[in-house]
Amino acid sequence: MTIQTTTTIGEDLIGALRAGLGEGSVLTSAEDIGGYLVESRGLYKGEALAVVRPRDRDEVALVVKECGRAGVPIVPQGGNTGLVGGGVPHGGIVLSLDRLQRIREVDPVNATITVEAGCILKSVHEAADQVGYAFPLSLPSEGSCRIGGNLATNAGGTAVLRYGNMRELTLGLEVVLADGRIWNGLKGLRKDNTGYDLRDLFIGSEGTLGIITAAVLKLYPKPQARGTAFIGCTSPGQALKLFERLREGAGDQLTAFEYMTDFGLEIVLKHRPAAQRPLSGRHHSYALIELSSPQKDADLQGRLETILGSALEEGLIDDAVISASGAQSQALWSLREDLSEVQRLEGGSIKHDVAVPVSRVAEFIEAASKACEAEMPGIRVCAFGHFGDGNIHFNLSQPVGMDKAAHLAEWERFNRIVHDIVHDMNGSISAEHGIGLIKRDELPHYKDPVALDLMRSLKKTLDPQNILNPGKVVAIGESWPTGFSAIAGHP
Repeated sequence: MTIQTTTTIGEDLIGALRAGLGEGSVLTSAEDIGGYLVESRGLYKGEALAVVRPRDRDEVALVVKECGRAGVPIVPQGGNTGLVGGGVPHGGIVLSLDRLQRIREVDPVNATITVEAGCILKSVHEAADQVGYAFPLSLPSEGSCRIGGNLATNAGGTAVLRYGNMRELTLGLEVVLADGRIWNGLKGLRKDNTGYDLRDLFIGSEGTLGIITAAVLKLYPKPQARGTAFIGCTSPGQALKLFERLREGAGDQLTAFEYMTDFGLEIVLKHRPAAQRPLSGRHHSYALIELSSPQKDADLQGRLETILGSALEEGLIDDAVISASGAQSQALWSLREDLSEVQRLEGGSIKHDVAVPVSRVAEFIEAASKACEAEMPGIRVCAFGHFGDGNIHFNLSQPVGMDKAAHLAEWERFNRIVHDIVHDMNGSISAEHGIGLIKRDELPHYKDPVALDLMRSLKKTLDPQNILNPGKVVAIGESWPTGFSAIAGHP
């Protein structure tokens, strides 16, 4: 009997993949694969035998079958814009879906669009726009993130309040399973009660149960009128009361309600010279809101004036500005959209993507801020996000003058502080970014043990060899992966 070494297995596999896909579809040089090995925030760096770039679902299935025969793990990757290390490899093959970019069908009557997993989100927006519809998922990375990754992480964004996250925006999927079979669930049906809902198993599974290759997505009437306002408040509690008022007064025209602190606004103004202060003074908290309607004659500006005017008279808010043009609206949105990027310019940032019931979101911000500030004097809380659906990005910028690596080394300690508060409020430690590596070992602290057991059972059933993105989301007998390193002081 001939015993193959790991090196021989890798060489044989790469040879088989090149034979099946073509030389140009299998990348192995350090220069070619380097960009696929590092997480977008630079917190993690992995290693891989190769990066494979199939052109269609059948080639994806071929890659999975060959890797299964060799017992070599596969890490699916889209635009590599993830924020939890879910797309970082630790050996094995990176399966990039960036060449699966076909828009297979647009059906305006059914209000659906069928796209492949490698389609960039912005391209889907443009295809929908051409038929007078909109695909409402909105993310800062929409020019580079891909639909497969959006589905794998159940992405949310700024319009979840009105339209829901990717799970609510998806009707059907096409998935390559761990044994190479292809499940064709590409049905554009709003109603289908023929057994278990397999679709929802794969959305949010971060490539650990199957590899999504295409999806049927919902389209919505294109907004013809918009109204945008930026509001100053004295506290998160005031912002929550304003949200209630707007929900009552605007109904489903309330498309977005975004929250940010004074610190968040100030660092955007500091690092973005073109940004302008929207209100005359500084306030503890801010809300960026948007109303939208498919009706051209909808007087959304008038509705905002009525609701906000009343709130101002009652002392519910301190100040407000309503955009008078599309350019002004975009300028207001830029204050929120640039916040994620400028945080890095303030040094190390310990990040949390959490959700609590909307009724407790203000209480969470206040309690978590107080606890973290007491634990580390000078720490700068940057709480912002999707107030209307309870999802807050609760980030902690290092104290001025502190060493960045020393601050990031405190990540685990502040995880426990923040996540314990979230858990006590019946919340979630991951709202829209996923689990990946960064939260995998946090999950057992907070997830119901029966739920974790069911998750592991599903993983073992659908991926018995544990070759699909192993070591992510749930651990199946793995220790912390080898061939993998944390960067910049992160644990």
